[in-house]
Amino acid sequence: MKAGFHFSRVPWGARPSLKAMASEAGIDFDRFIAGLAANRTDTELAREFGVPPQSINRLREHFERYGVHSIIGQD
Repeated sequence: MKAGFHFSRVPWGARPSLKAMASEAGIDFDRFIAGLAANRTDTELAREFGVPPQSINRLREHFERYGVHSIIGQD
């Protein structure tokens, strides 16, 4: 490798996206994000989507910790 030459690296996901996780749980992603923005509780969202509150809690924690996507990489 020549001095000063830098290989470009493609970003990659370390975790599944929040959208993929919501889809897998049968939760409409856009409505879920709207519920978070409206400060709805896990119980309220769980009732709306017909899932256990723990499912909503896991998605909320993922969003608060990693955001919508967990992309790592370098250009």
